[in-house]
Amino acid sequence: MNKPAPDLSFETAAKANGHTYIAGVDEVGRGPWAGPVCAAAVILDAQDIPEGLNDSKKLTAKRREALFSQIMQKAQVSIAQASVAEIDAQNILRASHLAMVRAIAGLGQTPDHVLIDGNMIPRDLRLSAQCIIKGDGRSLSIAAASIVAKVWRDRHMVDLAQQFPGYGWETNAGYGTAQHIKGLGTLGVTPHHRHSFKPIHNILYQDKNVTD
Repeated sequence: MNKPAPDLSFETAAKANGHTYIAGVDEVGRGPWAGPVCAAAVILDAQDIPEGLNDSKKLTAKRREALFSQIMQKAQVSIAQASVAEIDAQNILRASHLAMVRAIAGLGQTPDHVLIDGNMIPRDLRLSAQCIIKGDGRSLSIAAASIVAKVWRDRHMVDLAQQFPGYGWETNAGYGTAQHIKGLGTLGVTPHHRHSFKPIHNILYQDKNVTD
């Protein structure tokens, strides 16, 4: 049985509570071994919403690209990231929240209510907000944010793959695939790898562990 598509019920409820500018926020890139974590914040125009918005994971790459262009044209959009250095210094959850707060702050219109995918509001967010578990499949605003963040990060990893070939980032986006593991074995660790992630940490410190 197919799950219902995302709709504007959360946005409508927020407006009924007196809010005017409602932003959907989502992040992508918590799991990869390389590259930044990326977040997007989107305020949709309720009168001009691209058709077919959904959780980015449920869409083909071609469909995501088409919707990305439409969202960028029709909505208020902000994209932000947290770097590998920030991920390593703080942890991936905190870094993803940093990216979210930066994306919200980058919107041309400050939202008065934020819909956040997941179960935790970033501690630095000083706005009215609510968490929606699996929100990218329930709220159109969050679905739009998930598409924007996914497409932007995938493009960024393709760019990085040109600079550091051999890891397959153009197709695996930094996740720990067989090609990525093979690249690490033959080419080693790059500045874009997350040293705090266990597979990378183990490679960096395996010689030390052997001598110990």
